[in-house]
This record gives sequence, C-alpha cells and structure tokens, in this order.
Amino acid sequence: MDLIFFDLDGTLLNKSSEVSAFTKDTLGLLSEKDIAFTVATGRTMHSAQFVLKGQSFVLPHIYNNGVAIWDPSGNALTLENLLAPSEVNLIVEHAINNNITPFINTVNMDSPNHEHVIYHSSPKHLVERNLIEKYFSRTKARLAPIESLPANAHITNISMIGDAALVYDMYKQLNMHEALIAYSGPAIEGNEYRWMDVHHNLANKGSAVSLLRKQLKASNVIVFGDSDNDLSMFELADEAYAPSNAKPYVKDVATSVIGHHDEDGIAHFLRERFSL
Repeated sequence: MDLIFFDLDGTLLNKSSEVSAFTKDTLGLLSEKDIAFTVATGRTMHSAQFVLKGQSFVLPHIYNNGVAIWDPSGNALTLENLLAPSEVNLIVEHAINNNITPFINTVNMDSPNHEHVIYHSSPKHLVERNLIEKYFSRTKARLAPIESLPANAHITNISMIGDAALVYDMYKQLNMHEALIAYSGPAIEGNEYRWMDVHHNLANKGSAVSLLRKQLKASNVIVFGDSDNDLSMFELADEAYAPSNAKPYVKDVATSVIGHHDEDGIAHFLRERFSL
C-alpha cells in the first residue's frame, strides 16, 4: 500500500495558498485509483481545513507539525507533545523583550468542534495587525487577550511574525533551549519579514507519519515537502520529494527534486508516477 503525505505551504499549495484546479483534479484521480493520501502540515487544524475546503482528504490529518492528528471519519483529535507552562513563559518572554507579539495557539478539547483559540498581546506592528485582520479573520479561530489564557490550556505552538533579522536571531536563540524547536522562514508579506513557529522539541511530522504508517499498514510511504519542518518525515519515508522551490538542504536529502509548487509540480509528478 502506497501512503502519500503532503506538506501544504510551498508544496501542495500555490503561491496564493490555494489548491489549484489542476491539483484538485489530480487528487481526484488519486482517489479514483484508491491511492491513499493525506496532509502533514505546520498549519493548525482550522487553518488547514480552510485552504482544503472542498477537498476529499478522508484519512487522518497531521497538523501543527505533528502535535495534532485529526481523524475526519469520527472527528477525533489526538494531541501530543504540547508546550508546558514554563516553556510558554520562556517563549513569551523572548517575544515581549523583542517587542514582538506572540500568538499562542490552543485547542479547546471540551468543544465539540475542537475550537481553536489564539491568545495574544496587543499587536505592535502593522504586519501583526494585518495578520489578525486579513488572515485570522478568515478562519474559525477565536482571538482572545493573552491575560485570559487558562492555566490548563492545550497549547500546540506559539507563532510570531516580524522584522526578518530580529526573528531570525530569536529563532537561533530559542533553538538553543533543549525543550524547544523553532521553525522559521520568509513571510509571504515580503522579504523584510519572517515568520516563526515554536513547538516542544519532541513534536515533529516524522513521529506522526510513523504512527499513521503503522495504523494504516502502509508498505511504501511517499512524502512531499519544502522546508526544515519536513526533514523528520523525509528521514523515515521510502520516497521523499522536494519541489524546486524547496530550501537547498531539503533538496539535498530528497529522493528527487520535482517541479515548482506554483507550477503544479507535485500534481504533474503524481500523474506521471501513478499513470493518472
């Protein structure tokens, strides 16, 4: 059994953060051939479901870089390797000291639809206000002041956006802490900005992919990804493919480099690979 895992941003999605019509058709052809596929993304559940609306991903989904696994067949959500309060305090302190707004992503497990609540301090920069007004407002996430963060909140990750040099320096500092792992990259808002997601260091896509591989009894795991948060699943996959826009060190460890994400590179590869 082949089992395919797609990263989303920079991989399955185009530069507009959408699944193109050609890719949609290709996914439909995979389904018709009973070829199993799902997603493994750093996005939260509600953010990923927003961009995948109308697509038929029937197998369990991996969100938050492996922290969350959601099974659409029973609306069951499993959370692993959440951030501890001491880790949250450390990350928030770094953000506040650098005049950057931390966005604390949480999941309300008592809510029937696993409500996504984002706790944050007052935005200090235009890019942060735009993130709230133009991005978060399009999702089902609820925003709340950081002062109301419950002591027992299920915190999946903390995200930030800001000046590229400053965020990169914070990224290096936070990755020096044994309990944390940070991922960062250029923001779509412009090269002068970078985004960053901070997780517990045991949270990664690879561990979640390995779990689903066992559950679904897959004999051949195929993964697609473009960035550092995809390396953990590249390491355990039987086949790992990077689009031409991927970071150089990701392409170096890929089975092969395929077409650009904004030119339906993954879809074109799949049509040839599986004779769709």
